Amino acid sequence: MAASVLDSAIYRDLFHDAEVAKLFTDTAEVRAMLLVEGALAKAQGAHGLIPETAAAFLHRAAMEVQIDPAGLAAETSTNAVPVPALVSAFRKAVEAPEHAQYLHWGATSQDIMETGQMLRLRQVLAICGDRLDALLAALARLAEDHAELPMAARTYAQVATPTSFGAVVAGWGSPLLRHRDRLAELRSRLLTVSLSGAAGTLSVMGDKGPAVRAELATILGLSDPGESWHSARDRLAELAAWLTALTTSLAKMGEDLILLTQTGLAEVRLGKGGASSTMPQKSNPVVPSVLLALGRMMVGLNANMQGAAIHRQQRDGAAWFVEWLTLPQMCMIAGRALALATEQAQTISPIPDRMLAAIDDGTGLIHAEALTFALTDRMSRPDAATAVKALCAEVQRGGGSLIDLAEARWPDAGLAVRLKPERQMGQAPAEARRFALLARA
Repeated sequence: MAASVLDSAIYRDLFHDAEVAKLFTDTAEVRAMLLVEGALAKAQGAHGLIPETAAAFLHRAAMEVQIDPAGLAAETSTNAVPVPALVSAFRKAVEAPEHAQYLHWGATSQDIMETGQMLRLRQVLAICGDRLDALLAALARLAEDHAELPMAARTYAQVATPTSFGAVVAGWGSPLLRHRDRLAELRSRLLTVSLSGAAGTLSVMGDKGPAVRAELATILGLSDPGESWHSARDRLAELAAWLTALTTSLAKMGEDLILLTQTGLAEVRLGKGGASSTMPQKSNPVVPSVLLALGRMMVGLNANMQGAAIHRQQRDGAAWFVEWLTLPQMCMIAGRALALATEQAQTISPIPDRMLAAIDDGTGLIHAEALTFALTDRMSRPDAATAVKALCAEVQRGGGSLIDLAEARWPDAGLAVRLKPERQMGQAPAEARRFALLARA
């Protein structure tokens, strides 16, 4: 097995996300850093920090120069950051020392790497946002179409009271509405330039530093943080937390689908499943299982990112390296989970007969709560609870159906009608429709 199944040729179509992955290649990183170096030169030229002719040359060259990422490996293994090697390769490639001497003027490696990372994270968030919208649209259709379809709700893995399949779908989707709101807030805080200089003081740029940083932000379409954030990792910690919350919400959907498709229950069809090498009858819930695995993996990675938020002093190489090892995987996992969840939401369908069978299993015990409250028009609630509990015990001893026993004892109460599943779903249909409305908003 490959060191990372996310990039494995064998497991590529199971875990890999091509659209997100292309943002975390060596080539993508080098290209992003070059764009930042060129934009920095342009900003510095605009404010007279370097000659305008050099700024124009460097800005244009940064968009045209080709640098082999593999050529940066030797220096990076010594320096632990690729920027020194990148700057050297750039200067050599452009063959214009009179201009190239102004490249990377007053910046530090972290400025270039992290601003370049923000350019790529902006695209990651755009991908996630689009996929989240598509998933919500699919879940909205499912919730609305089945808002009135009764099924057994289960608590502690035991049948509880009737709900609707639409409400169950709304339960999967409602957290995603909040994640969508959080994404909008996250973008404004996260997507900032980093321009702080060697120790976070912009000392080389003097009093022009803040203006250059603001100009750099404008050129790149990012925001100006107004300060150094080399060792303030709350933005990336917030991103990691959002990615984790999103993916674990999708894992909850996967967990429920595994249970709803299990042998003996089979209340939902997935549309397609995975085959067994030896058991031809099986259709394994592969996509729900992947969603669950990705959610669990994300929780572990998030622990690394939250721990890495403790950056010592003005820069912390060790904590920073942990982010490099962790954040790309988190972005890939979130992207893949969203794609798989959308695919699954578009193909699943409920099996009404199986859902009805779970409600009407011959015992009628699912109606115990409703029966208790139905009897309160003729006795106190404590007395009703005691009476129904006794009937439940009789049913569990093989004494028949709860509804039959209750009708025999209170024949004038109209219990057969009052205890229909459709009359016990409470706000479930309304919640399903409310979710569908909000998802489309």
